[in-house]
Amino acid sequence: MAHAVETTATLKWERINVVGTSGSGKSTFARQLARLLQLPYCEMDALFWKPGWKQDSDAEFFRKVEEVCSQPRWVLDGNYTRSLPIKWKSVQLVVWLDAPFLPTVLRVTARTVRRAFTREELWPGTGNRESLTEAFLSRKSVIWWAISTHAPNRAKYSALMAAPEHSHITFLRIRTRADATRFLQGLRSTERAPG
Repeated sequence: MAHAVETTATLKWERINVVGTSGSGKSTFARQLARLLQLPYCEMDALFWKPGWKQDSDAEFFRKVEEVCSQPRWVLDGNYTRSLPIKWKSVQLVVWLDAPFLPTVLRVTARTVRRAFTREELWPGTGNRESLTEAFLSRKSVIWWAISTHAPNRAKYSALMAAPEHSHITFLRIRTRADATRFLQGLRSTERAPG
């Protein structure tokens, strides 16, 4: 059975997938983890979204995911369940950021509003930006997505962790921002330790 990790000591991970509901802090955590472990970082949304919010076909998307995951070292940030056979084939550690519902929704709302006002480009070269209209008046809203997928994601990842075909994977379920910080600090101490 796939298992949750209790300690970081003596473990060496080089292929990691960070998953969780939108607003759970995946990208921030994954970037910090990649920097700490000196691993290449890839955001799955950047692979999937084209300019003008156009989406890759599955064939195009899977090819890009395969290209990343064929490398010996990576931190991959994102869910995209249909890509599991590719990305989890050689993954060593899956970090599931399972934040409570209200903090997740508040975080994704604040992030969306900030991005809408700053006109931040989400993925370089795409021109894709958040808008308040899309955020609050559309069923395509990332806020609505976070609300509607929070409970299903809990059921999905709980089942995936227990699935026999994933017994080769170490799973780490992190429920709070404080726990995420402690995990990264523990890794930082391990990385600095002599020997």
